[in-house]
Amino acid sequence: MNFIPTKIPGVIIIEPKVFYDARGYFYESYKKEILDSKIGKFEVVQENESKSVYGVLRGIHFQKGANAQAKLVRVLKGNVIDVAIDLRKFSPTFAQYVMVELSDENKHQLFVPKGFGHAYLVLSDEAVFSYKVDNVYAPQAEGSVLFNDPTLDIKWPIDKDKMILSDKDIHAPLLANAYLFD
Repeated sequence: MNFIPTKIPGVIIIEPKVFYDARGYFYESYKKEILDSKIGKFEVVQENESKSVYGVLRGIHFQKGANAQAKLVRVLKGNVIDVAIDLRKFSPTFAQYVMVELSDENKHQLFVPKGFGHAYLVLSDEAVFSYKVDNVYAPQAEGSVLFNDPTLDIKWPIDKDKMILSDKDIHAPLLANAYLFD
């Protein structure tokens, strides 16, 4: 595995070593010992999967307080733009984001630390998205930020009118009004 740092410390692109032959391919998508040595202790307690069609934007979501989650995300089928946003109010990279393409072809993964919001936008006809987390989902600790908040100025590659959003994501608060991380 190759661990590629991004402009925000702690947000890391993970590029697996893929072995191809006439049968197809093989790679290790998760190896605790290696991951812990590169990003620090990451204890997976829950794994989630979603399927979405072209234009679906999920996020910007996060878990607050004692229920904050670090995530290791990847695409099993299709292609997405994945975004991690620093929501730690006192961080030197507060409100900055990392945007990366994840696909079943490049097999890249993104590690999103605690204190970050997370979102992804589907660019293929459909996408199957998987993420491992280090804390269980707690609805009472859920938070969100509006996907097109002008303060964040995220450069989404699809026009807003072509996006498919949940009611929750359409009505998410602006960054200035969201409960964030200290």
